Amino acid sequence: MDGRVRVEQEDGCAWVTLDRPPLNLLEPGIIRGLRDAFVELAREPGVRVAVITGAGRAMTAGMQIQVLRDLDPTSAKALISGLHEAIRAVHEAPFATIAMINGACLGAGFELAMACDLRVATTTALLGLPEIRVGIPSVIEAALLPALVGPGRAAELLLVGAPVTGAQALEWGLVNRAVAPETLVPTTRQLAASILEFAPSAVRLQKELIIRWRNTDLRTAIDSGIHAFAQSYTTGEPREALSAYLEKRKPRFV
Repeated sequence: MDGRVRVEQEDGCAWVTLDRPPLNLLEPGIIRGLRDAFVELAREPGVRVAVITGAGRAMTAGMQIQVLRDLDPTSAKALISGLHEAIRAVHEAPFATIAMINGACLGAGFELAMACDLRVATTTALLGLPEIRVGIPSVIEAALLPALVGPGRAAELLLVGAPVTGAQALEWGLVNRAVAPETLVPTTRQLAASILEFAPSAVRLQKELIIRWRNTDLRTAIDSGIHAFAQSYTTGEPREALSAYLEKRKPRFV
């Protein structure tokens, strides 16, 4: 594994840390490391949640400017395609993903956070897409933005390029939690722990449905849900979960 992407596993939760302080700026090496980390984690059935964060005072402030400056059309397409592959590996991971936004989360870093299922940020974190200010459009997973905040707010973030704080991001629906810096880690741990309490197969089936719902029409999405509901009964997890509810105890999943 690339040393700029650190992976630690703890009771079903993988903690993936971008480790290129102080700003964890993205360049081809760390992008490959992120992709490889999630490709490997996707092969491990014991991984049920992954948290992505950054070392130090930022999640990631985006792409290394020097890398962007020296591109030509061919190398620009190669770079952005590689970045999309890495973020897609996160977006389509077979387990729940949480972005823990501990500071600046800009540009490609913001797109990475949007690709996660859930986002927890400090109230003072800065989130935004400043690419327009350096002569390039925001692309790839920036396409997720209108569905998150609506077309008007998406246009403001994309065309003005000014960031919002974690507190404002909560108001806009960009993040699920906005908390004081000292409570960021425990809040994220609590969110991950709540997912880990549930039936593992049910969580994976639900995540699979979330991915399909993003990419298909309503009728196909509903048909996929019917199949997933029946498929969940191929395990003993629904019986155990429902029995535990009726017996007022915690379920015991194998």
